[in-house]
Amino acid sequence: MNRPNPLPDHSRSFRPSDRRRFLGSLATALGAPLVFQDLLLKTGIFPSALSQEALLKGWPGKEELRMLSDKPLNAEATAKLLDDEITPYSRHFVRNNGLIPDRARQGTLGDWSLTIDGEVNESLKFDLDALKDTFSPHEAALVIECGGNGRAGYYPKVGGNPWTLGAVGCARYRGVRLKDVLRHAGVKSSAVYIGYYGEDLTLNRESGKFPISRGVPIEKALDENTMLAWEMNGKPLPAEHGFPLRLICPGWPGSTSGKWLKRIQVRDQIHDGTKMTGTSYRVPKHPVAPGAKVPTEDMQIIQTMPVKSIITYPETGNSSQDGRNVRLRGHAWSGKGRVARVDLSYDFGATWT
Repeated sequence: MNRPNPLPDHSRSFRPSDRRRFLGSLATALGAPLVFQDLLLKTGIFPSALSQEALLKGWPGKEELRMLSDKPLNAEATAKLLDDEITPYSRHFVRNNGLIPDRARQGTLGDWSLTIDGEVNESLKFDLDALKDTFSPHEAALVIECGGNGRAGYYPKVGGNPWTLGAVGCARYRGVRLKDVLRHAGVKSSAVYIGYYGEDLTLNRESGKFPISRGVPIEKALDENTMLAWEMNGKPLPAEHGFPLRLICPGWPGSTSGKWLKRIQVRDQIHDGTKMTGTSYRVPKHPVAPGAKVPTEDMQIIQTMPVKSIITYPETGNSSQDGRNVRLRGHAWSGKGRVARVDLSYDFGATWT
């Protein structure tokens, strides 16, 4: 069935399919925990001091997930865990670049506030109650997916977290539309981009530094579905998911949906914060051969995510040996628009139905 896409609820659709065989090769793509630990150590994703026991123990509340690292916390679901229409908190992936702020761990607001400044007529500051009282509430089921989801299957191998298929989730969020907040501040004609700043800390807790500070063009910021969220699945945002407030830019890579927000700056140029420059979150403008070196000028910032799909049932590795039909379940989603059709292959992509 189609996964709820990052559009309003009325645009969602679902499609069951029957096939005689299940593509057992997905088992190879998913791999085993020990393989991932070895790969992580070799690629330097987390320090070698992180023990195998720490990986296998899991993160409190998310013990079902495959934990890739704990500092920063990165964990994903296996395909079978993503069978729900709305992804439960316990099965929703986590992608962090720095340390979870103390405020989020404690679940206390204290002196927290959100600042809106830059290319606006009036700089504004809101506490959470002011956001709730000033603007109309907005609620939607939205897909968030890491831009590197599926990286473990790349050949040649590339650096970064070796996500298999589970760095994606569809939760129900409640908050306000970002466009309402920006228009309240008065967006100037010079505005071309926004950049977010969060309270997350660099791994060495360096003062004044941000582990990530990305953004989107002003057109995306003013989109109907871009929102500031304080609830996930009917509860305050969990610490791992950005308490007390996060940005959600559905249909774009998860790195644009900043967590632990404290400031949104409207820019008169493309935002140049941490992980907005160099090769970070960029792809070739045109198709290239695997492993090819691409000149900087031929790279572009990832924007709309491509169409993706997963099979969630039967569990990866199962197969039909007696010729009986096998009923499959799964999800498909798109960064923009509605998924019209899902094709299936049971011969490694040689033919599709």
